[in-house]
Amino acid sequence: MGQEVVMSQLPSAAAVRWLRPPLVRLPVMLVLFGVVFVAVDAIGLAVRDTGLVCLVVGVLAGAAAVAAYVLLVRWLERRPVVELARGTALPGLGRGGLIGLALFAVTIGLIALFGGYRVAGWGSVIGALAILGTMVATAAVEELLFRGIVFRLVEELVGTWGALAVSGLLFGGLHLVNPGATVWGALAIAVEAGLMLGAAYVATRSLWLVIGLHFGWNFAEAGIFGATVSGADHGPAGLLTATLPGPAALTGGSFGPEASLFAILVCAVPTVLFLRAAGRRGLVYRRRAADRPV
Repeated sequence: MGQEVVMSQLPSAAAVRWLRPPLVRLPVMLVLFGVVFVAVDAIGLAVRDTGLVCLVVGVLAGAAAVAAYVLLVRWLERRPVVELARGTALPGLGRGGLIGLALFAVTIGLIALFGGYRVAGWGSVIGALAILGTMVATAAVEELLFRGIVFRLVEELVGTWGALAVSGLLFGGLHLVNPGATVWGALAIAVEAGLMLGAAYVATRSLWLVIGLHFGWNFAEAGIFGATVSGADHGPAGLLTATLPGPAALTGGSFGPEASLFAILVCAVPTVLFLRAAGRRGLVYRRRAADRPV
């Protein structure tokens, strides 16, 4: 009943019919949600050194981004937003968060095994909570943009494999603007994160799981193990402070562990598993029609 009430309040189908083709919807949704992306990023920078305030603001910003996506999809596509079904939110976020945390723990463990990660001391619990808020907002807004909009609409045009390539490369390219970014780091992000997160979405058709996966990896990286995330300085220290000595191929250099060869190898495993699962479920398309699963 609630869904019917909300849908009845939207503009008539004729009012948005010209926006239906994916080549039209894609730029329109990118521009409109891009405003949300920029706003969340600006808010994050403004509050990143404010301790628990950052936690609260980050969670609220992430929730606001989800709400904005839902409203945008309902307005332009006039359909239930099944990729953000309420009943799958907590299981998806929880499962994804645990997977992301475990993947990064394995990655940093391998780097440490070869002498590339050393704990220098304890950091800050408050700092870790502030990072948690930052990563909630970051994971939500980036996944809604790159998997919810870019991947999904490009898949309608060129199919699953093309959408994986396009969304992955754009995701890696976004990280070139970070202060410690490198071209190798951006390419590594495109392969390990862009493909893995895209594959997770293909296999589950759920944005909750990929948001949780993205969050779990990022929070483990900065909030627990005290490493640099994608060349960016996220302000406060996490639970641990650490150094990453050794060659960039091992540690990732200024970009952080995501540019390590170990990160690429570790993330390749779930990527393959997700894609195999998607193939078995019939969720890999040469070209996805608008009425097929999102």
